[in-house]
Amino acid sequence: MKHLGLWISACRLRTLPLSISGAIVGSGIAYSRGFFDSSVFVLTIVTTLSLQILSNLANDYGDGIKGTDNTSRIGPERALQSGKISPKQMRNAIIFNVILCLIFVVSLIYTAFGSQQFLTSLVFITLGILAIIAAIKYTVGASAYGYKALGDIMVFLFFGWLSVLGTYFLFSKQIDFLILLPASSIGLLSTGVLNLNNMRDIESDRLSNKLTLAGYFGPKQANTYQQLLVVFAMALIGIYSVLTTNSYMSFLLIAFVPFCVHLNSVRKINNPKDYDPQLKVLALSTFLLAIIFSICNIIV
Repeated sequence: MKHLGLWISACRLRTLPLSISGAIVGSGIAYSRGFFDSSVFVLTIVTTLSLQILSNLANDYGDGIKGTDNTSRIGPERALQSGKISPKQMRNAIIFNVILCLIFVVSLIYTAFGSQQFLTSLVFITLGILAIIAAIKYTVGASAYGYKALGDIMVFLFFGWLSVLGTYFLFSKQIDFLILLPASSIGLLSTGVLNLNNMRDIESDRLSNKLTLAGYFGPKQANTYQQLLVVFAMALIGIYSVLTTNSYMSFLLIAFVPFCVHLNSVRKINNPKDYDPQLKVLALSTFLLAIIFSICNIIV
């Protein structure tokens, strides 16, 4: 039972609501346009969760063997860092999760497209494989993009554009570029969560030669960057609400309240350890935004 608890902790459950926010937004838009399918929805959520867990385990492994997770790090103690899970055990867990992800990806694509739409299925299988590779390569290997200040753009693309637009396409088999607005909002907010993490770890990352945008900017500019990410996210989803003339979208203002509180709190932070609680605040606020956005689409 204790061993199970260690693995549950390694999966970082607090990251999971954020990971499915894009899928929820894309599903809500699809439902409002008459394209919803419950089987596709369930498999989309399960696939997204499995990819996030894979990313978390790979991140633990990559940062652990590189020594980035050490005693100077401010955040929660990681599995490899604690010594309670060995590198070999973590590698095996990553391999197991890769297999699971592949099974879920293929099941999702077959359910969405059947056996007739071969080329479309091939494109989405390729995207699924790229998502798996991206989940691993964030911190694993000599060419890990998370160590080259590329984490922000990758999070924006995968958590935002690919998650929302991809989910919508799975239901509708259509592309609507207007959906880039809410997709960008989720991507910016997800990037904000990563930026908070990197702001917290600026000093320990510097000692470990891990380059992040927050480390490149420095604390003051990284804080300004955080403000811009959240403000632009609210603006873009607000513009989408106006363009779609959905009167229920005014309820999104409820979700904007914790964002404003978050921005005010972050602006006043001087001690890096105080960024850690804001990770949860922004992640859950983004999840709340996705839920309210989808409800507004469902009841229209």
